[in-house]
Amino acid sequence: MKTLLRLIIIVLIVAAVPVFWVWREARDFLDTPAGKPGEQVIFDVNPGAHLNRIADDLEKRGLITSARNFVLLARWKKLENRLQAGRFALEGGAKPEAVLEALVNGRPVLQRVTVPEGLTWWQTGRLLESEGLVRFEDFREAIGDPEFLRHYGIPFATAEGFLMPDTYLLKPPDPAAEAAGGEAAAVAAKAQARAVAGRMIDNFWRKAAPLWPEGGGREGVAARPPAPELKKWVTLASIVEKETGIPEERARVAGVYENRLGRGMLLQADPTVIYGLGPSFDGNLRRSQLDDAANAYNTYQRPGLPPGPIASFGTAALAAAIRPERHGYLYFVAKTDGGEHQFSATLQEHNRAVREYLRQRRAASRGTP
Repeated sequence: MKTLLRLIIIVLIVAAVPVFWVWREARDFLDTPAGKPGEQVIFDVNPGAHLNRIADDLEKRGLITSARNFVLLARWKKLENRLQAGRFALEGGAKPEAVLEALVNGRPVLQRVTVPEGLTWWQTGRLLESEGLVRFEDFREAIGDPEFLRHYGIPFATAEGFLMPDTYLLKPPDPAAEAAGGEAAAVAAKAQARAVAGRMIDNFWRKAAPLWPEGGGREGVAARPPAPELKKWVTLASIVEKETGIPEERARVAGVYENRLGRGMLLQADPTVIYGLGPSFDGNLRRSQLDDAANAYNTYQRPGLPPGPIASFGTAALAAAIRPERHGYLYFVAKTDGGEHQFSATLQEHNRAVREYLRQRRAASRGTP
């Protein structure tokens, strides 16, 4: 019996040693700041960054002592998917739990947001609102304000097309102003929306400057083309952006529309019709909508370019619009959904390509080659 008791005691001691060691390591990690007290470290969290990558970066920056333990801490607290994106001012002498708290619930010094190419102004506004950077109605008001548009040199009724797609680090709204409520909060919110929109438009002019013909040829030169050319290029660039996501096709698509304009043909661009339908478009473009001449953006019924851009676009689409490919094509249709396009010089060739596209779609829906 004594032997059995001694054996049980030994087993318990052996089992307790690793438990004690884990507990001791955890306490040492949680109680030990990695940096110097009072030291402020600017730390960026990229959108979509994985917890392991964030932890590694925190350890490299001297903000925690162990990336592995930080990951375990976040998972134990069930916060691994709640870390915010943005730029944070972190306390160098903070303990790991305080660092985690700051990245989950803290307010970024600058908030990182990515605006992808091809969004309409209202999609951009909703995105910025979802990130807590602006109120949608304030954004709508700002980009349609004539004084605002004159200030930024935009010759259209809105800033559509000039809200440059990019990844931005933006200052969040002032929490004190938000808390104040009333007129002060409303004024601050409107100013915030104008500041964010202005930042995006400034970025457009900066990135577009090297692309303008005779424009100085270097980034940052504000050499802007005359209004007629500017209107044509940015409108065409927005159509190119919506028509193809294949880099090699952009200049060719722009060339098709250049050829059609030169011959007085209707552009017949589906994306322009869809834009004119606005946010209510349900994803299904109908014949009645293509026949609706009341839609100012209906290029099946109205000649020339639409009244203005139909989306934000990247510099590649703008470059294609400024320098379209020279060729004899007048038509194009997708070879497969979301894929490359078949370009044609005659309506007969185009009709054959359309029939082939429809055949491919039917085959795909049946699961046959």
